[in-house]
Amino acid sequence: MKAHGVDLVKHYRELAFMGFIEVIANLKTILENIEFCKKDLIKFKPDALILVDYPGFNLRIAKFAHSIGITVFYYISPQVWAWKQSRVHAIKKNVDRMFVILPFEKDFYKKFDYDVAFVGHPLLDVIGEEESNGNFLLKNNLPDKQIIALLPGSRKQEIATMLPVMMGIQKDFNECQFIIGAAPSISEDFYNSLIGDKNIKIVYNQSYDLLRVAQAALVTSGTATLETALFEVPEVVCYKGNTLSYQIARQLVKVKYISLVNLILDHPALKELIQSDFTKENLSAELKKLLYDPSYRNDMLDSFKKLKKMLGGKGAAEKTALEIFHYLRK
Repeated sequence: MKAHGVDLVKHYRELAFMGFIEVIANLKTILENIEFCKKDLIKFKPDALILVDYPGFNLRIAKFAHSIGITVFYYISPQVWAWKQSRVHAIKKNVDRMFVILPFEKDFYKKFDYDVAFVGHPLLDVIGEEESNGNFLLKNNLPDKQIIALLPGSRKQEIATMLPVMMGIQKDFNECQFIIGAAPSISEDFYNSLIGDKNIKIVYNQSYDLLRVAQAALVTSGTATLETALFEVPEVVCYKGNTLSYQIARQLVKVKYISLVNLILDHPALKELIQSDFTKENLSAELKKLLYDPSYRNDMLDSFKKLKKMLGGKGAAEKTALEIFHYLRK
C-alpha cells in the first residue's frame, strides 16, 4: 500500500497477536493501538473507512467509526459462519456494506436479513498473475521423477506435527520425489532437524512453481488447500492439533468440513485426515488413490473446475472498489 502512495500511520504488524495467551500478554498494547486508531480517525475525518479482514481489531473500529458518522465498508468477512455467529448483529449495525469472497457467505448473511456483495476470491488474481520462475527441476537440481508436494503449514508447532507423518510414507512411493514447500519465516535448520537423513528437498519462495509441476500434494488445512485446488493438483487435507484444543474447537466451530474447498463445494471433494485419522497408513492409502486411481483423480479435478467457476472470476479488489465508488455516489 505504501508503494502506491498510501500514508501508513500504523503498520498491522504492530497490531496482530495470535492465540489466547499472546492476546492476554499484549492486551495493554492492543488497547493502546485501538485508542490510537480512534484518535487518528477523529483527526483525519475520512468520508469512509475500508476495513480489511482482521475481525478482532476491525469490528471494534467499525463500531467506533459508525458512532461518529463515518461510512464503514468491510472487505473479506470475518468467519462468522464458522463461529460467533452473534457477531452478525454488530456487523449489521456498524458496517454499511460488506464485501465477501466466498460464495456461500452471501446466503449465510441473507439468513440474517443482511445483503452483502460477493466479489470473488482474490486468490484467483494472485495465482493468475504469478509467473513461473523457469524450469523447476533444472533450477533445483532435481531428477525427472513424479513430484509430491508437501505443504506442512507455516508455524513451527504444526510443521513439527504434520511433516514427520507426511515424510513417513516416502518409502511407499520410491518412484516419486517428495518436495517441501517451506514457509519463508521458518529456517532451513528447523526443517533439516525434522528431515534427518531422508532424501527430501526443501524449496523456499517457490510454492506456486512447485504446485505447477506436482502430481499430488499433502496439505495442512488452511488457505494452501484452496491454492492447491486452484492449481488443479489432487490433494489430501491433513490436520492434527492438541487434543484438548481440538475438542474445544469442535464445540465452538459450526462447520461440516475443515478445508475451504469442501466448504465452498459443500461436499467432500477432498479427503480430510483429521486428528486420529491422520496416520501414515491412511495418508499412504489416499495418496495411492490420487496417483493411481484415474476415476478418483479425475472426479477431484472436475470438482476443482467447478470450484473455480463458483469463486466468481478475477478482479475481486477492483469489483469491491467499484462498488464502494457507486455506493458513495448515491
